[in-house]
Amino acid sequence: MHGMVRWLILLAMLCVWPFAARADDISAAGRGVVRIVTIATIEGEVVGFGHGSGFAVAPNRVLTNAHVVEAAERYPGNVVIGVVPSEGDKTFQGRLIAIDSDRDLALIEFAGIRLPPLTFYSGPVNEGDSMIALGYPGNVDLATARSAADFITPLTPIRSQGVFSGRRDLQGVRVLLHTAGIARGNSGGPLLDSCGRVLGVNAALTRADDGDASFGFAIANEEVAAFLREAKQPMPANGVACTSIAERLAQDRSAAEQAREAEELRKREAAAVAAADRDNAIQRARSENIVMRENYMAGAALLLVFGAFTLGIAGLLLTREQKREAIYTAVGGGALIVASVVTFILRPAFDPAAIDGGARVAIPPPVAQPGGLGKMVCTIDPARSRITVSDTQDVAIDINADGCVNGRTQYAEAGQNWQRILVPDEEQAVSVLEYAPTTRTYSTTRYLLSARQMEEARKRRAEVKVKACSTDPAARADLASRQQAIRTALPQIFNERLVYSCKSAD
Repeated sequence: MHGMVRWLILLAMLCVWPFAARADDISAAGRGVVRIVTIATIEGEVVGFGHGSGFAVAPNRVLTNAHVVEAAERYPGNVVIGVVPSEGDKTFQGRLIAIDSDRDLALIEFAGIRLPPLTFYSGPVNEGDSMIALGYPGNVDLATARSAADFITPLTPIRSQGVFSGRRDLQGVRVLLHTAGIARGNSGGPLLDSCGRVLGVNAALTRADDGDASFGFAIANEEVAAFLREAKQPMPANGVACTSIAERLAQDRSAAEQAREAEELRKREAAAVAAADRDNAIQRARSENIVMRENYMAGAALLLVFGAFTLGIAGLLLTREQKREAIYTAVGGGALIVASVVTFILRPAFDPAAIDGGARVAIPPPVAQPGGLGKMVCTIDPARSRITVSDTQDVAIDINADGCVNGRTQYAEAGQNWQRILVPDEEQAVSVLEYAPTTRTYSTTRYLLSARQMEEARKRRAEVKVKACSTDPAARADLASRQQAIRTALPQIFNERLVYSCKSAD
């Protein structure tokens, strides 16, 4: 690479373009969108320059239109392909590895950076559905670029929104007709649904002469899938219907409200059962009290009769001049009468308050599912999840009473649950993993972050001291504190939440 080409690439590597990342699905998809630049040279002099858009289908491969890089196919020794990411401070040289001129698709490989691949949507698309185009329209570049260096400087892609207008055939290729605004330069860029998944590859637009409405054509995913299969490139796909974050949060609030109402109903029912049990206990106690009072009164009467009878005998003995015997007998009779009076006075009274504590029944807590630890198999619950770019395969976990998962990853206490925040080195996403033993619920909340946000999260992750499973509560408390510091670096709104229902693997 000589002359102007070397100068442009060097300048791009030195430039840093500031940008503000947004925590939404389209911005998350934009991390994998690139500008494709072609520079033609003859004897070190730049004789041709072109550009379009593309997006990552693998960390080191991007998809674009064939017509964007056709010059590189025709003149491989004289045309350089540049891959300009949407963030960072460098441009990278690409290599054409597959091209299909009939479908107008091409695959480019590069090295030096790992991009977050976009996910294709494999479900149905209906007319009127919202669609978003991402890319680098040339009319915007012409209006804002000050020099050729601006074309190889990392820059956030432009988004435009429209609706799906139907399917058509364009020169034998199945395409999607849409109203999202595109221009020359958008070629090769993705057409997305509201969740940031690829619906097609923008390739052409209608002319808008004399006030005619402009429409865009995007190569349909079935054509893209066929091309990538032939290129032996896996195609990440997802067919789950798009649920917006607002809808997901509203459903979560509704589910939480239903759970609160169910808990209040359970408490009311338990309170009614407790009140009925208390009334029954009081009635039983009242009946037992009546029987006991009658026994006391009968005993008092019996003692009184015996006492009177004994006094009568004492009088008889006194008439017979058996004075000493009469005195002893009279004392015994008096004692029986006194005992009769005392027994009558001490007969038990009925006091509901005295038995209230014993009769009252406490409201039981919610019944926890037994066996919430050990080896578990967790299955996705679509009704409680927001699925955009991840697969939904079952997850197997093995968690013990100390929060050690799969024998290697330590989770920290989060109330009654166990939680771990994963900040990977290779992936541009942070995942908050949480397991609730009482309900056997496992969840993964994912934040698709910009390069700068990931850099900050990795700095905070470096402060985490617990690297393996630990039985030390102090170490787990420190882990919880460090993870909270990572949470503060995350956006308030997540991009994806996968909720799983778990059952024992045994």
